[in-house]
Amino acid sequence: MAVNLTTMGKIIAIANQKGGVGKTTTAINLAASLAVLDFKTLIVDADPQANSTSGLGFNPKEIEYSIYECMVEGVIPQEAIVETNFENLYLLPSHIDLVGAEIEMINLKNREEKMKEALWPIKDDYDFVIIDCSPSLGLITINSLTAADSVIVPVQCEYFALEGLGKLLNTIKIIQTRLNTNLAIEGILLTMYDMRVRLSNQVVNEVTAHFKHMVFNTIIPRNIRLSESPSYGVPTIAQDSDSKGAVSYLNLAREILSKNGLIEQDEQAIRKAN
Repeated sequence: MAVNLTTMGKIIAIANQKGGVGKTTTAINLAASLAVLDFKTLIVDADPQANSTSGLGFNPKEIEYSIYECMVEGVIPQEAIVETNFENLYLLPSHIDLVGAEIEMINLKNREEKMKEALWPIKDDYDFVIIDCSPSLGLITINSLTAADSVIVPVQCEYFALEGLGKLLNTIKIIQTRLNTNLAIEGILLTMYDMRVRLSNQVVNEVTAHFKHMVFNTIIPRNIRLSESPSYGVPTIAQDSDSKGAVSYLNLAREILSKNGLIEQDEQAIRKAN
């Protein structure tokens, strides 16, 4: 495996206004997988529910500074970023106060660029910055997409999988036109796949047929370890590195690294692993 050690400082948002599609699971486990592969990675928890924060073992109520203070009060991110218990993995936490940020920012100049103003001065301190977006298309998510270089869209392999996806893609197109001309779609990620269920296979075929090369080869399965690990405050790869969930996110990390020219990756091997 050839690795290019040039620091990228690439910001990737994980976004879908539909809840329960695996955004936080993807943010935590993708970031942890990149960290395991020796890429310095920062998770930005941009969801007021603060699930990425608690999912990495931090109590949101005990956080001194969060992304809220960085966006609204001008606190520098270095004062808010915390080290996790995992090498190469860092967290810019969230707090319930983020709920009020959209109202507080409404009259601010360049309100759509507050996250960009916070993150861009530090982006080159990391190889990857992963933003866990909230399940909405509100101002915080718009801020996340304005700050990002690319976006991953998780889509669950269930009924109504494509519901709202058109609206999200339209929002991305608007942001590309007006706020962030460099925003790219990193890929559409199929999640919660169960090979035993015919509907899951139908969704895979439908999404792949419609979006073609935009869909990642890696598919994330339903996996008990993915569901359990947040309660332990650890990424799945730290709880059970041999589980299907951990292996799938490691494959996703490798696929993203390959797409960005950082490693050589066999796409057929990814398909076989799924």
